Amino acid sequence: MTTEEARRRIQSAIDQFGDHAGMAIDLVINEVKSSLGNETANVLIDESDLELHYNIAPTEPEGSGD
Repeated sequence: MTTEEARRRIQSAIDQFGDHAGMAIDLVINEVKSSLGNETANVLIDESDLELHYNIAPTEPEGSGD
């Protein structure tokens, strides 16, 4: 998955499900975390304000918490 593909899928979920898009977006974010890392997922969460609108919180970057 690329960052652009993730952006398109997030926007598609918002367009299709509106206020109920949280579960679909969460699936995309989990795929992003798996393939591109937490930092990329956090960027996407911040860009679309997903925490405010869908309660999808950013995660700690890899390697933190030591």
